[in-house]
Amino acid sequence: MSKHVLITGGAGFIGSHLADALLARGYRVRALDNLSPQVHGPEGIRPDYLDEDVELMVGDVRDPDAVKQALHGIDAVYHFAAAVGVGQSMYEIASYTSINNLGTAVLLEALIHHPVERLIVASSMSLYGEGLYKLPGDGISAAMERSVEQLKAHDWEVRNAEGDVLIPLPTPESKPPALASIYALSKYDQERMALITGRAYGIPTVALRFFNVFGTRQALSNPYTGVLAIFASRLLNDNPPLIYEDGEQQRDFVSVRDIAQACRLALEAPEAAGQVFNIGSGRPRTIREIARKMSQAMDKRGIAAQITHKYRVGDIRHCFADITRARQVLGYEPAVSLEDGLVELAGWLEGQVADDRVAQARAELDARGLAI
Repeated sequence: MSKHVLITGGAGFIGSHLADALLARGYRVRALDNLSPQVHGPEGIRPDYLDEDVELMVGDVRDPDAVKQALHGIDAVYHFAAAVGVGQSMYEIASYTSINNLGTAVLLEALIHHPVERLIVASSMSLYGEGLYKLPGDGISAAMERSVEQLKAHDWEVRNAEGDVLIPLPTPESKPPALASIYALSKYDQERMALITGRAYGIPTVALRFFNVFGTRQALSNPYTGVLAIFASRLLNDNPPLIYEDGEQQRDFVSVRDIAQACRLALEAPEAAGQVFNIGSGRPRTIREIARKMSQAMDKRGIAAQITHKYRVGDIRHCFADITRARQVLGYEPAVSLEDGLVELAGWLEGQVADDRVAQARAELDARGLAI
């Protein structure tokens, strides 16, 4: 009989793509999802994109009874249920901590009584804070931060004590965390709680640190989702994408289809148990470049991005993935180029309607002094 897999948050962006990949491999899939209004809209109905073969259980991962019911007959678990967004996490602290930390704790307590063959938890590149940097000469720094005074002066680059601009390097899993937001802290807690509990109770556990995921099905009306979805929402409404700092900050954008590939491999590779993996493209891109390419893909070339020259508390300058470990242990290899992924995304966007709430989200940050 085929393996039965539970995906918490399985009706969402990444979870639904993973469900497709697992179904194609012959797995049976169940999703536990609370259909959060911020992600799924106020109706709280099953999304059209969720494959009809996915068994959807509507419930909250913080509800022990719902989790216990969802685990019945399950062989493996993907834990994706989480509140997402750096900026929002800085003022909805209780909500983020409850959903991400308490939700994970409830799931783990249930797994103690219903152990599974594998637990895979979605972690995040946000826990790194700043990525790895090359110092003048041959040195490497893993702990550089920008001061508030520097940021207020609109000096965006990461510098050493002598004022030299440091060169960003691919960030490996060995870089110590530098937790710059409540969201980052909660994702690190999810990761460590899962690995600690898995080790203690003999549940093979894998943590995947996702970088900047993009693709179809992302919640376009959620102003705290991924940057490409936020840009798409603005452009669909003929509004300019808003870019913080100067737009030259570097990130690693990875297709959700590559993320689904990595998640499946983490389930099937025996040697992955107990390890942490970066999952990205391995290629840095500036935010300014991403905004331009998104405009081109959507045929909105006449709408130029707006550079705010502001800093959001919790943001970092540069971070992109070293994916060597995922390649070697999982056999992971990114297959979707940024350009092809944007073409696919743009095609999907043609049939979408987005409620542009970016101005509202920006006002929330400004009102709380979280945008300098």
